[in-house]
Amino acid sequence: MKRLISITLLLMFLFGNAHSQLKVGDKIPSFQLKDQDGQLFDINSVLGKQPLVIYFYPKDETRGCTAEACSFRDNYEQFTAKGVKVIGISSDGVTSHKNFATHHKLPFTLLSDTSNTVRKQFGVPRKMFIPGRVTYIVNKEGVIIHTFNNLMDGEKHVAEALTALEKL
Repeated sequence: MKRLISITLLLMFLFGNAHSQLKVGDKIPSFQLKDQDGQLFDINSVLGKQPLVIYFYPKDETRGCTAEACSFRDNYEQFTAKGVKVIGISSDGVTSHKNFATHHKLPFTLLSDTSNTVRKQFGVPRKMFIPGRVTYIVNKEGVIIHTFNNLMDGEKHVAEALTALEKL
């Protein structure tokens, strides 16, 4: 029995535990984080006003995360045409986000979650030792209408988001 518990805990540590991950129908938690300009962003300032795409990604300037961010950038007009605010969140600091946004001309909000507090509130699972990549599509009332969890294909998060927004 002890061995089974040990193996289960090891697997949860290595591959993440999605049991606490927010799902469709859940309301997103209230949070405040600094954006790439060092300004405090309060999620409550946009709830009730517009739908949201909130995507969690592992790290600025890595191949997969750059491809994902640039795909959101390249499709940004499709999101704004639907009145949607795009928000990217990682544990990188404000300076890293500023450099990342400037380098790739990212027109959307990047939030710095250095303590992983918001990542934990959303229950974003880890894969091995890598922070997970999960996208949440949220209606203007703050209720999740779609989630997509795929660590390896960052660009597919954009297609999933656009498809899910057709339901609004």
